[in-house]
Amino acid sequence: MDEGSNKGGRQSFQQVHDDAAQEDRQPISLRQLVEQIHETAEKLLRDGATRGDLKLVSTALRELRYCFKVFAPYKNHRKVTVFGSARLPPSDPAYQAAVTFGRLMAEAGYLVITGAAAGIMEAGHVGAGREKSIGINILLPFEQQANAIIQGDRKLMHLKYFFTRKLMFVKESDAVALFPGGFGTQDEGFEVLTLVQTGKSHLFPIVMVDAPGGDYWTRWQSYITEVLLARKLISPEDLSLYRITSSVEEAVQECLNFYRIYHSMRYVGADLVLRLHKRLEEPLLERLREQFRDILVSGTIQQHGPLPAEGNELPELNRLRLHFNRRNMGRLRQLVDVINREG
Repeated sequence: MDEGSNKGGRQSFQQVHDDAAQEDRQPISLRQLVEQIHETAEKLLRDGATRGDLKLVSTALRELRYCFKVFAPYKNHRKVTVFGSARLPPSDPAYQAAVTFGRLMAEAGYLVITGAAAGIMEAGHVGAGREKSIGINILLPFEQQANAIIQGDRKLMHLKYFFTRKLMFVKESDAVALFPGGFGTQDEGFEVLTLVQTGKSHLFPIVMVDAPGGDYWTRWQSYITEVLLARKLISPEDLSLYRITSSVEEAVQECLNFYRIYHSMRYVGADLVLRLHKRLEEPLLERLREQFRDILVSGTIQQHGPLPAEGNELPELNRLRLHFNRRNMGRLRQLVDVINREG
């Protein structure tokens, strides 16, 4: 690559970064965003993209549009994604635990999203029932049939690409529960941890669930602590990003309690805004300022109402505003835990 083309690449990357920063300060209109999609498509042709590249982009965009349309009626419903092996039979204790988890989450008003196939995915839907189930199936060279609970439902999607499928699992979820599984479950678990750890996703509860007496996740935890943590490949605070339990009831409470006071987060310019269901008492606010000042770039934690830049977004909620360093997501999760526990 010559100097000119390399320079052009850096400029393009910088432009993407600048566009994102501008969006934080002043939202771009829907029409402008659609025009950007058109412009990017035209640039693909000018760049000499191959037929295979264009097919990939076209299919991915059509899959995302399809999913956005299916999910749109449920945007105001809390949702939990359930991951786990497609190979476990109904007689397996983990399958039964996933049935109970799906039922309890549905009773709490959540929709249950799974990969729509057999095993743990089927179990989550069995517990939730057809009305409270959403399925995102993957089209494989060997046909993967959707389970009987979700088969034929309008909330069942069939996707070609794993990356669009995994994007929807995370984008649409307010919580993730992982049951025992193989390569796919491990991939999904590490991906959600990576996205939250790096700040590429909103915060949400991640719970690893074993059947009573099971050791799948405790053995996994041994690897995390004895290899990753011991070799300083992760930070101690990263262990706060997830919970391990062999109690379905504890797993359900982990998901529900996360939203007891905390509601959601978004960035406004350089600041992080945490939306809360109630105003915090001043003594607790002072403790938060002292306990978590290490994650601030400058200033302190402020409490107030909606910011003008948020428009009319959730005006009924209280706000905490902080100049977060965008790095210590485990510490940020610890802050949310304190708010939910003591607020």
